[in-house]
Amino acid sequence: MGDYVRQMPHQGSADLARRPSAFARFHIDLPLLILLMMLTGYGLFVLYSASGQSMGAVIRQGRYFAVGYVILILGAQISLQRYTRWSPWLYLAGVAMLVGVMFFGVGAKGAQRWLQIGGFRFQPSEILKLVVPMAVAWYLADRALPPRFTHILAALVLVAIPFLLILQQPDLGTSLLIASSGLFVLFMAGIGWRYIFGAVILALASAWPAWTFVLKEYQKQRILTMLNPESDKLGAGWNIIQSKTAIGSGGWKGKGWLDGTQSQLDFLPESHTDFIIAVLAEEHGLRGVMVLMAIYVLILLRGFWIGVNAQTSFGRMMAGSLTLTFFVYIFVNMGMVAGLLPVVGVPLPLVSAGGTSVVTLMAGFGILMAVSTERKLVTR
Repeated sequence: MGDYVRQMPHQGSADLARRPSAFARFHIDLPLLILLMMLTGYGLFVLYSASGQSMGAVIRQGRYFAVGYVILILGAQISLQRYTRWSPWLYLAGVAMLVGVMFFGVGAKGAQRWLQIGGFRFQPSEILKLVVPMAVAWYLADRALPPRFTHILAALVLVAIPFLLILQQPDLGTSLLIASSGLFVLFMAGIGWRYIFGAVILALASAWPAWTFVLKEYQKQRILTMLNPESDKLGAGWNIIQSKTAIGSGGWKGKGWLDGTQSQLDFLPESHTDFIIAVLAEEHGLRGVMVLMAIYVLILLRGFWIGVNAQTSFGRMMAGSLTLTFFVYIFVNMGMVAGLLPVVGVPLPLVSAGGTSVVTLMAGFGILMAVSTERKLVTR
C-alpha cells in the first residue's frame, strides 16, 4: 500500500497565493461541515416540538452535538496511515468487548448489550459500526482488487464474527447495520457481480430457515405487524398506525409548528427518537420532509465525491462504506416510520434524540474528512 502525506502548504513565493485556508490546515471539509451544521440545527428545531417543547431535551441534545463536533474535528486530524495501522487492533479490542458483554454485560429490557466500568456504561456494538469497515478495508487495501474468492471469504469472516456476537445479545437491527457496513467495503473493492447475485440468491434461500430457527418471537411479530398493523391496533400495531396517521394528516404544508395532534397529544410514542420524522411530516408537511431529504442527499453526494477522489484504496473503501451506511440509517428509519420496514429501533441520523448515535456518526464523518484531506505520496 502506498505511503500517505497530509495536504500541507507549498513552499515558495509562487505558492503563497495558494496557501490553504484555516479549514484546510485543520483538515476540515468545509462543504461537509456546513451541511452537517444545517442538519443538526434543523434536528434541534424539530426536536423542540417532538419533545413537547422541552428546552431541557434541546440543550441535552445540543451538548451531544458539541461533543460530536469535537470528536469529528479530532478524528479529522488523524492520518489514514494511522487509521490503517490501528484497524486490526481496534477490531480485536471490539470483538473482545463483545465477548465481555456475553459474560459481564449489563442487561436492560431483556437484552444484554452494555459494559459498565465504574459509573460509565457504554454499548460496544456502537464502536463496531466504525471498526468493522475499517478492518475489512485494512485487510483488502494491501491486496489486488477486485478481491479474489479467498480474500472475499476472509473479509466475510471479519464481518461474521461481530455480527454473530451482536445477534446473541440480541440486537438484530445493529447486527444487520454492522454487517452491511462491512459488505459495503467489499462492494467498493469491486467485488464481481456474480458474487453479488449469488449472495442475493443465498439470502432468499435462507429466508425460511432464518424465520424458523434464528428469529425470536418478538422479531417475527415485528415483521407480521409491518405486513398488517391493523391486526393489533392497540398493541404492536399502535406505533405504525399513529405514525402513518401523522404523516398522512400533514399534507403538503403541515398543520404548523407545535400544532401537530398525534405528537402533541401523545398519541405517537417515541416521537422524539425513532419516530421523529412523523412529527416533522405532520407539522411541516411534505415540504418540510423534502428540506430534510435535500440536506441528506447533499451530504451523501459529498461523501461519494470524497470517495471518488480518494487517493488510496483504504480511503476509497472507507469513504464509500461510511456514506452508504449513513444512507442505510436514513432509509431504514424512514421505511420503518412509513410502515414499509419492520420497527428495529434505528434512529433518524443527527435528528432523533440520543447521544450514542451522534458520537458514532460524527466519528465516522471525522474519518470521512480525513479521507478528503489525504493525498498519496508521489515517488519522484
